[in-house]
Amino acid sequence: MECVVTACEQGNNRMKWFLILWIVPVCLLGAWYGLSYYDMHFGIFMLTRQVHDLVFQIYGNILGVPPEDLPRMVFKAVAVDSLIVLGIVLFRYRKGLIKWARARRASQDDLSVDAEESLSRAP
Repeated sequence: MECVVTACEQGNNRMKWFLILWIVPVCLLGAWYGLSYYDMHFGIFMLTRQVHDLVFQIYGNILGVPPEDLPRMVFKAVAVDSLIVLGIVLFRYRKGLIKWARARRASQDDLSVDAEESLSRAP
């Protein structure tokens, strides 16, 4: 029994680290983009608008894409990655989610029966 519990805890620990290693770079990229786009640098050179424009110009030259198109491409890539991560998480916890949905549906059915009974007793 201990092996099963350990394996389950280890799986949850892996999922936790998977989500952390996904969300931290996404948040850092979003924070850098937002702060540097609006030139809110707080004295940090990396957050200036000049660095923002230079980074997108360099990446645009490397990829052969106009720098103006890169933010939209990055947003699409983050959205696709987020959907993939959401799919992995939903697949990982599907049994618990199915149990939760069935229990919720059953409790809603019980509430609707109670509501019909209370309406039949109305004056």
